[in-house]
Amino acid sequence: MFESENVYNEQLNLELPQGISVFVKREDLLHAEVSGNKFRKLKYNIIKAKELGYSRLLTFGGAYSNHIAATAAAGRICGVETIGIIRGDELKDNYEDNHTLTKAVEDGMQLGFLSRSDYRQKTSPEILKRLGDVYGNFYLVPEGGTNEEAIKGTEEILKQGDEAFDYVCTAVGTGGTIAGIINSSFTNQTIIGFPALKGDFLYEDIRRFANKSNWELILDYHFGGYAKYNEELLSFLRELYRRTGVLFDPIYNGKMMYGLIEEIKKGRFIEGSKILVIHTGGLQGWNDKIKI
Repeated sequence: MFESENVYNEQLNLELPQGISVFVKREDLLHAEVSGNKFRKLKYNIIKAKELGYSRLLTFGGAYSNHIAATAAAGRICGVETIGIIRGDELKDNYEDNHTLTKAVEDGMQLGFLSRSDYRQKTSPEILKRLGDVYGNFYLVPEGGTNEEAIKGTEEILKQGDEAFDYVCTAVGTGGTIAGIINSSFTNQTIIGFPALKGDFLYEDIRRFANKSNWELILDYHFGGYAKYNEELLSFLRELYRRTGVLFDPIYNGKMMYGLIEEIKKGRFIEGSKILVIHTGGLQGWNDKIKI
């Protein structure tokens, strides 16, 4: 699984002012099933789990989680059992109606469900003991996959040659991707994160793992919060796809792209700026309910 490296930087055909150019790093092409930042975050976690002698991973996520889907696929590919603990128990008896969970089960993942109140305490000793009693010994991967092993992976996103860009932009969920990018960024660069969630709590989460200060978050483009979107965003992404041939999901990367274009219009970037955006995958965000 960890041999693939199909990533390249592609200039987007956009009509931008002041000689500004935008390129996209096609991390979505990194692996056919475990694309983008999920590949990066799981890589060293699976390696460490195997080194420590674990035969199964347990992780957490929502019913439409990219992380759940990617962990299930990675486990199948790498020969590791996977357990996905899902937020809320409303789908416990009818998960087949959910495309993400159905695919995870097809990939061999065993699903468990926690009430939303229990889920808020999911990493407490009491809940972890209960999970251990049910599933036995497991290697724990946090929700969203962000931990020290994940940062080792996301630090590999930027490559030699990427110093040509003045700005690097990425969507932000749990903060692990942007932290790795910050750590491996070049001295001339500013890293800009576009959170897909409401609130400013991410600053502290990112500081836990980031070792530089050349970054900022733009909090204005979450479209109401995690997994929320509207027809304006969907129409923007459909038109962007038509013009460039690059599809961005409406949950993470699409919000980043919408926000970036808006910030360019507002004059945030100086003349001649070269901007690199990181496509972190997540295209399962387009599903039967959200048509391309």
